[in-house]
Amino acid sequence: MDECPVFSKRNGGRSKTRHRRYPKDGRDAGVRGDFGKMRFQFWGQNLQHIGITDATARAGQHGATGAAADNIKHGHGLGGPRRTQIKGVCHMAAQIWYEDDGDLSVLDGKKVAIIGYGSQGHAHALNLRDSGVDVVVGLRPNSKSVEFAKEQGLEVKSVPEAAAEADVIMILAPDQYQKGIWENDIEPNIKPGAALAFAHGFNIHYGYIKPSEDHPVFMVAPKGPGHIVRREYVAGRGVPVVTAVEQDPRGDGWDLALAYAKALGALRAGAIKTTFKEETETDLFGEQNVLLGGVNKLVEMGFEVLTDAGYQPEIAYFEVCHELKMIVDLMNEGGLNKDRWSCSDTAQYGDYVSTVIDEHTRERMQYHLQRIQDGSFAKEFMDDQAAGAPKFKKLQEEYSHPHLETVGPKLRAMFSWNNDAAKDADEANSFTGKIARAQVQ
Repeated sequence: MDECPVFSKRNGGRSKTRHRRYPKDGRDAGVRGDFGKMRFQFWGQNLQHIGITDATARAGQHGATGAAADNIKHGHGLGGPRRTQIKGVCHMAAQIWYEDDGDLSVLDGKKVAIIGYGSQGHAHALNLRDSGVDVVVGLRPNSKSVEFAKEQGLEVKSVPEAAAEADVIMILAPDQYQKGIWENDIEPNIKPGAALAFAHGFNIHYGYIKPSEDHPVFMVAPKGPGHIVRREYVAGRGVPVVTAVEQDPRGDGWDLALAYAKALGALRAGAIKTTFKEETETDLFGEQNVLLGGVNKLVEMGFEVLTDAGYQPEIAYFEVCHELKMIVDLMNEGGLNKDRWSCSDTAQYGDYVSTVIDEHTRERMQYHLQRIQDGSFAKEFMDDQAAGAPKFKKLQEEYSHPHLETVGPKLRAMFSWNNDAAKDADEANSFTGKIARAQVQ
């Protein structure tokens, strides 16, 4: 049996921790769940931890009002946050909100300024507009996106003008530009008490943007690129988000965040509660070590090893790049177990005994995580950008010409799902086959 602390409290200057004992039989969390409804059943008691709608009802049942009711409403009450165990480490069970948990009326009479009209900007602006929110897009007057946004029927103003009239300002410019936009265009013009919103915690977490304490600061971060966020909204679905509140001077930060998430279409899929610190550090880690710095490098190196050994480039491409889509689709459907279940015994055995990923890789991952946590990576990136991005531009051009792209376009054209027209206007206007985006924000 493993012990997992449920909550701690101070009493007379001493910390007292209550423990619940869980069986060590694969049910480490003591939890089973219908995750679609966020229902968790804990050993020793049946407790529905369902989200804001049911939590609000529980607050009323227990006679909670004011701050106590708000704590229960947002998952902090009734015995403290629930915890699960993974490899002996205790973790709080995630708080997840769905469609009924957001109230669009919170945004009634409020103007939302979307700063930037790139991948995320166009999706946020259009989705909010189509959800009945009063939206203005803030752009530089000479931005190529001005006419593009106007063609979509959106109101477009300069960033200072948009900031001056907005009650909520969502900053969706690239990370490296946000500090300058804040200092030059938004901070001198923002209304007292107006809320600031972000889709990534980078600038708040690392202190590049420091709003005064009277401004609510929240985050709604889609777990997908903007053109997918828009595409799913139009289809009546949504892309999940993670959401956080960093500053909450009036106590309405979570209401604003969930109303915004609902207008974006995200609550159709679900919103997971996080913090700016957690979102920033895990997002950077995933990008650098798995999604881009991991998978991209494995694909490129695998292709080169095979072709250097004399194998046909077309066959190498299929084996190390094309089939990756099938594997990821299976992971998405049923996790790593379905991925392995669907493969041959030979493939599985090779996975178990011949992987190139070993403890040295773990050590490198831990090193990169430390650089993310201590701000070293952020400083390196921002210093290069401040100098005109010479290193970034050189690397971007260098990596635009991987060896496998000598055969990639021809092979991708063989598959019907790659022959559709660009799925949306953002993709059509900005992807040219190179890494650098053609569209200037």
